[in-house]
Amino acid sequence: MNLTEQFARMATGAMYDDLTPELITARVEAVQATDAYNRSYGRPVEEREPLLRRIVGSMGREVNFEPTFRCEFGRNIHLGSRFFANFDCIMLDGAPITIGNNVLLGPKVGLYTSNHALDPCERADGACRALPITIGDDVWIGGNVTVLPGTTIGSGSVVGGGSVVTRDVPPGVIAAGNPAQAIRDVTDADRTGYRPIH
Repeated sequence: MNLTEQFARMATGAMYDDLTPELITARVEAVQATDAYNRSYGRPVEEREPLLRRIVGSMGREVNFEPTFRCEFGRNIHLGSRFFANFDCIMLDGAPITIGNNVLLGPKVGLYTSNHALDPCERADGACRALPITIGDDVWIGGNVTVLPGTTIGSGSVVGGGSVVTRDVPPGVIAAGNPAQAIRDVTDADRTGYRPIH
């Protein structure tokens, strides 16, 4: 089974062999590509953006990762415009990671679509399953948040620092905890009156 066929199988949520030569090679290539992107930090956007476009499946405008960005494959990551990830972001993209526009990730955010088999014998043989992660528009995810496979974070929501997202977060809420749960809605009372100076 070639790499394209393997990714198609992985996208269905079926168990797959995490140790095939093709997947191992794809991981090595992703590390080398993210190394090049991370080394470009501080260089003009015209130099950095093409390096990032070689890693991810698709992206909009004004996309930036602070160092150090790591991903498993890259090609299953789809980023909207005006995306910013702070330091030490990790995206394990065995299944698609789809992120909307105007999304901010705090430092050390991890998005993990893949999970090893629970049975120890199957796990030793490389059995894994991947489920997609979807993040809507205008989402802010605080530092040290872990987002687990098969979850969706709705547009306009905020996930508090240190949270573990194990199930869907509805749109327009503040969610926090382990497991993360909606605490309250984001409302007009959250406006501070701030206006940019330019």
